[in-house]
Amino acid sequence: MSLSLILACLWAIAANVMAMMPSRDNHWTNAYGLITVGIPIIGYVTWQHGPWLGFAVMLAGMSILRWPVIYLSRWIKGRLIR
Repeated sequence: MSLSLILACLWAIAANVMAMMPSRDNHWTNAYGLITVGIPIIGYVTWQHGPWLGFAVMLAGMSILRWPVIYLSRWIKGRLIR
């Protein structure tokens, strides 16, 4: 397994461990950190393995961080409707 896929798996494990810990801000601080670290990992996976696997890793990350994605899509839809 390549380094980029190992990093993506470690990111997923870290995200799941963080989700199990109690949080006062509903895990938003953890989500910001995971997004900051996850975007370069997605780029690295895409660079090493191509766009299809990069897209699959991105979808996996979006399924873990679904609430930031939902709020972003609501924000974009609200900006487009106005």
